[in-house]
Amino acid sequence: MAGQASTIVHPTAAIAGGVELQHDVRVGPYAVIEAGARIGRGTTIDAHVVVKGSATIGEDCRLHAGAVIGDDPQDLAFEREIPSRVRLADGVIVREHATIHRATTENGATRIGRGTLIMGAAHVAHDCQIGEEVVICNAALIAGHVQIEDRAFISGNTVIHQFCRVGRLVMLSGLSGIGRDIGPFLTVAGRSDIVGLNSVGMRRAGLDGPARRRVKDAYRQLFSARTLADGLAAITPISDAGEEIIAIVEFYAGSRRGYSRPPAGHAFGG
Repeated sequence: MAGQASTIVHPTAAIAGGVELQHDVRVGPYAVIEAGARIGRGTTIDAHVVVKGSATIGEDCRLHAGAVIGDDPQDLAFEREIPSRVRLADGVIVREHATIHRATTENGATRIGRGTLIMGAAHVAHDCQIGEEVVICNAALIAGHVQIEDRAFISGNTVIHQFCRVGRLVMLSGLSGIGRDIGPFLTVAGRSDIVGLNSVGMRRAGLDGPARRRVKDAYRQLFSARTLADGLAAITPISDAGEEIIAIVEFYAGSRRGYSRPPAGHAFGG
């Protein structure tokens, strides 16, 4: 165990040889850190946390009581000998009893971006790629290979199907069930139903009125088109009006699972 004098480890914590603890780390009672784990400077690990050997934890992270980081994937085909990791960037907060599993692919990694908050009893499965400043609320369940872009907000008890993609600044309402891709800046309720723009999130992110109107117009074009190709063709000419339109085009051009639309009879944007 490598570390500095200011690192404080409770005497009941179990830390294997070969763990890398950087300067100013705090480890609480009965925490378990396995060989191979790497813990960044200024990180706090509370009581009864389990950090598996596959975990790399960034600087200034906080792992609350009972969290489990880096355990094996819940995949019956997975072979435990396959080397893979979980990587938490700097400033990640993982609340009580949340779980994050390592990747299924050899030398792959489940990644949690800088400043992300994962609340109590939430689960992030193997091979997920979570962006920066994402909020994943209590008891949300994120299945394997899901991608969530920066500053998305995943409300409590939401479930996301494997291989789905969630765009930046998306708001998923509580109890949502996501089975298809959700493009940037949208709000979703129920079974993947698009109900409008995440206008509050867009304003907080600095998108002004003209930018929000461009996004609304682009989605009206996309959702009124008969096919995805037609919709992308309709909004591509306005892509030079702002990077937010480029983000929408690039997101949907990469869709493989299909994408969510407003429910039948819903006029997008009012």
